[in-house]
Amino acid sequence: MNNIFKRNLNFFTSLTILSSILMLSACSYQPDVTFNDGGTDPLTSIVNNFKPKSDSNNNKSSQTDNLIMAQQVLDASVEEIPTLTAVGYAVVSTQPGRSDAQKRLMAIRAARMAAMRDLAEQIHGLQVDSNTTVVDLMVQNDTFRGVVTGTIRGARTVRINPTGADTYEIVLEIDREMMTYLLSVARQA
Repeated sequence: MNNIFKRNLNFFTSLTILSSILMLSACSYQPDVTFNDGGTDPLTSIVNNFKPKSDSNNNKSSQTDNLIMAQQVLDASVEEIPTLTAVGYAVVSTQPGRSDAQKRLMAIRAARMAAMRDLAEQIHGLQVDSNTTVVDLMVQNDTFRGVVTGTIRGARTVRINPTGADTYEIVLEIDREMMTYLLSVARQA
């Protein structure tokens, strides 16, 4: 069980780093990555060695370097690609609609979107913003905000279940074959 967890963690780390590299490829950052024979993990080197770019004349070189690093991450072998599963819930009575049937359909749609958000969190990660206000050494206001942005492709509905008298549950998954396909398409791009 521990080996499966480590492989899944490595896979998710690779996806997170890949998405970060692709987002940073348009930014003004130039990586300084060196791979030595001392066993440095390439993914760790990529994350730890982003430095602000001081010369704007090398923008094309920077983008090329970022693309090369993204290619290295995509070429890394993953022993086993996991199946991603997400669950979403929605309450029927809180949905807008003129009839009970419309409210049920809206609850199913809302539960599906909640499951999609969960898949996006698993693949792309969650950006957390926080703000704390302190007055006279006492916390006055403490707020957190989580933002998920990403594209989900190939998710299929496993089941739609009414749970209780007023709630729907939807289970979505992206299976290994779809993840392998998406990874191979990303490698070709």
